Amino acid sequence: MTDKFSGIREQLYVIIFEADTRVGRAFDLTLIVFILLSVLLVMLDSIPELHQQWGSWFWGGELLITVLFSIEYLLRLYCARRPARYALSFYGMVDLLAIIPGYASLFLPGLHLLSTVRILRVLRIFRVLKMVQFMGEGSNLWLALKRSRYKITVFLTTVVTIVVFVGSLMYLIEGSEGGFTSIPKSIYWAIVTMTTVGYGDIAPRTSLGQMVASLLMVIGYGIIAVPTGIVTTEMMRPPPVGGVCPCCGRKVDRAEER
Repeated sequence: MTDKFSGIREQLYVIIFEADTRVGRAFDLTLIVFILLSVLLVMLDSIPELHQQWGSWFWGGELLITVLFSIEYLLRLYCARRPARYALSFYGMVDLLAIIPGYASLFLPGLHLLSTVRILRVLRIFRVLKMVQFMGEGSNLWLALKRSRYKITVFLTTVVTIVVFVGSLMYLIEGSEGGFTSIPKSIYWAIVTMTTVGYGDIAPRTSLGQMVASLLMVIGYGIIAVPTGIVTTEMMRPPPVGGVCPCCGRKVDRAEER
């Protein structure tokens, strides 16, 4: 009897955790379809017109999917070789968070909208599509960001200094009549202008204010490219000894680094 249950547990493990088999891929793809369907139901339920007409159907479908995900989570715990390790892993925590809002909404209506966190489970598609091999590129990007952290810090400090200075200046130039009712609100305008977003809720009216705004817009266009250049430069640098070159993928030894 023990061998029989061990065999069933092993088969479930292959289906649920492995994507190398046809059944495993089918299971993961089916899971992704249900995840996307669940997120779609929550999004549609947030539309007042649809909620008024189909709210009970949306709720029933969401509850059914929550039950299915609960069964799937329990099966993962059952067939995992190290259940505690799976439960505390990234995917394990996401799987648990995916079912909590559904049950919590039974006691606190409205919390089911948090079920959109299930979209994180679509990350499993990397395993299904054999894209794990590209995760090394993510490591190279993280290394480049880590190397450039001091330069980016200096850059951000400069940007903050500029928006604080220009925001304070515009507060003095325009005043409350132009919508610059406080220095924080003027700094908000400077951030929106420098990033070229331009909401238009606040705009300078005086000639001097418009000149300052024009100058800030030009500076904004030039500043946008700076972080990209910093990170790109670091990505082109050879990695540390024993690392992998982000350009060609070759391993770099000490002699090559010199």
